[in-house]
Amino acid sequence: MPYGPGTRPWGRAAGEPAGEGAAREDTAWGRAWRPGEDYASSVMDNPVPPRAAAPGPRRRDRHGRGMRGPVAPPQVPLAASRAEAFADLVQDSVDRLERRWPQLSEIDFLVLEVPRLDGTGTGDGWDVDVVPLGGTVPAREGRRARVVVYRRPVEIRTKGRDERAALVHEVVVEQVAELLGLTPETVDPRYGED
Repeated sequence: MPYGPGTRPWGRAAGEPAGEGAAREDTAWGRAWRPGEDYASSVMDNPVPPRAAAPGPRRRDRHGRGMRGPVAPPQVPLAASRAEAFADLVQDSVDRLERRWPQLSEIDFLVLEVPRLDGTGTGDGWDVDVVPLGGTVPAREGRRARVVVYRRPVEIRTKGRDERAALVHEVVVEQVAELLGLTPETVDPRYGED
């Protein structure tokens, strides 16, 4: 059965008069359908309005998945990267030692990812079988002395944050002791304690 004016199964019953030439608003397309007018042509002639452009980059797909915001706010420790957290451990260790040894303010403390094979960046080369956890560069020609702590070798040897903090402190104490020409126990009396 063809659908046309007065024959659609919804709205009026088949053959029911439209009334006093009343137009029925078609809510799905927003255009009035008038009796006597071909319904399909009234729908097909109605242009579809263009979709409004999004003001910024698309954040999620149509199912609500995709890129999301940060997991934690920036001030929460979870938002800090591994490198930043490691640098904080080194700084905490240095702050602890500076109370006892004020001359440490004349030394630069650096964090590098891994040691270089040729030994550049430290005072001496290193054996290929043993990976150093830290190194020193003595002061010379207007450059300050440096203590270097290597992040990846320390992280590989530790399981948790507390264990990592203890190992970082041991490495810093050993390197400071080497630079100052002292024993690690002299630099930090609690050196080697668990």
